[in-house]
Amino acid sequence: MAFTLEIVTPDGIAYSHAIEYVVLPTTEGEIGILPGHIPLIATIAPGELKVTRSGQDEFLAIDKGFVRIMGDVVAVLTEAAIHIDEINLSAVEEAEARAKEALEEARLRKDIDPSELQRLEATARFAFIQKISKQKRS
Repeated sequence: MAFTLEIVTPDGIAYSHAIEYVVLPTTEGEIGILPGHIPLIATIAPGELKVTRSGQDEFLAIDKGFVRIMGDVVAVLTEAAIHIDEINLSAVEEAEARAKEALEEARLRKDIDPSELQRLEATARFAFIQKISKQKRS
């Protein structure tokens, strides 16, 4: 028996497939979802999401967000998501270094817009999550 996993980011649908099992990182710890799970809304923590689809495991790096489990649909709303196979480790390491540098510079400025600071923090956080996830699976 399968259910649908949909991962939606501000850029659009990042993942939408019928799956057998998913493990999500939440702020309360990892939760595993099987078909017939009770309705639930939870806060997603940045980390790695594990999906079992057609008997094969897949991994995605995701940023913070929310999950809603209702019936046979698990909907994840997150700021960013990427399949582990699509991560270019050297590009992510470079992006992480640039984001950290920009973040340090921004913190020294007194006139920085708080939304710009949040954007830089999110960029650095997601680059770090991608790097850790890719290194675990390489």
